[in-house]
Amino acid sequence: MPRARNPYPGASPYQDRHGKVRWRYRAKGRKAVPLPSGGPGSDGFRVSYEAAVASRPPVAESRSAAGTFDALIAAFYGSAAWTNPHKIVDSTRATYRGILERFRAEHGSKRVAHLRTKDIRRFMDQKAETPAAANNMLRMLRTLMAFAVEREVVDTNPALGIKPLRMNPEGFHTWTDAELDQFRSVHPIGSRARLAFALMLSLGQRGRSDVTRLGRQHVRDGRIIFKQRKTQRGGSELSIAIDDELADAIAAMPATNLTFLVTRDGAAFTPAGFGNWFGDMVRAAGLPKRCVAHGLRKAAARQLAETGATEREIMAVTGHRTSKEVSRYTRAASQPLLADAAQAKRARAKREQTLANQGDEFANTIPNPLKTKVN
Repeated sequence: MPRARNPYPGASPYQDRHGKVRWRYRAKGRKAVPLPSGGPGSDGFRVSYEAAVASRPPVAESRSAAGTFDALIAAFYGSAAWTNPHKIVDSTRATYRGILERFRAEHGSKRVAHLRTKDIRRFMDQKAETPAAANNMLRMLRTLMAFAVEREVVDTNPALGIKPLRMNPEGFHTWTDAELDQFRSVHPIGSRARLAFALMLSLGQRGRSDVTRLGRQHVRDGRIIFKQRKTQRGGSELSIAIDDELADAIAAMPATNLTFLVTRDGAAFTPAGFGNWFGDMVRAAGLPKRCVAHGLRKAAARQLAETGATEREIMAVTGHRTSKEVSRYTRAASQPLLADAAQAKRARAKREQTLANQGDEFANTIPNPLKTKVN
């Protein structure tokens, strides 16, 4: 019988000096990288393993040839544009670093001055099937090359003037009510998956950057009060009432951690780790890949729109700053439901107008004593 293929080559368990079994990734010529102690199948293991395989030794500007992307990216990591927490939040910085490190792995030894606009367009063509990834790469190269101009490494920014690839205007799929019910049927109250689901749907918040930080310290008088973290401007200060589904999901979980959601080992979720874990929960529910965590935020906005909430009211829940953002999120609102609500409002207005006119007619039947003719 053939031996099963190891899905995590290079990863292996070992006993530390206390006798506890731990995991690490080892590759020739590289320092061992620690992995989650739960091993394969535990929360965050796959993400940590992939990061360890893809990572390169930390780039040092002094050890890199001047004028190369290795040296430029090292200098960028040490700049105020990168380290200033008011410019880039931690979750966004991790995403940006992943893009830069993948680019550096392929082009780190190349000269910055040799990068041309046609090269960047070719890079984007290679990612045409994933336009979001192509546009993220363009955004980072535009930022990186602007830094190169500022540091006088090059004279012009070749990433300027390149248009992003067109994407699906609808963005992430908005969960339907049937998909919401299917998830509930598989993940009951009392499970971590249901708590994560309820937090995102009931509060209308981002899972990776906001929901993973929430805990009982944010609960006050039946409300969850917190500050969003996604935007560079710091996000909105929000105070949202806890509905029945979320209250039941919270009450069913042990109050032993600072945050509501933790990994199986009791550690806080990383943004990428949460996304991958929730994706596993979606697949366990038999739902299609299009049902991602962010789609629950859109489903919350859709439900609010269908119940007649105004744009300002929806913005007060989701934390969006403009009506344009809200309209994009509520585009999936059921047209029949909205049409019925609008027709009901018009019918109600007509009835009120009819009653008002009848009142006028009744009033006109009463004779005016000042106009009564005296014989």
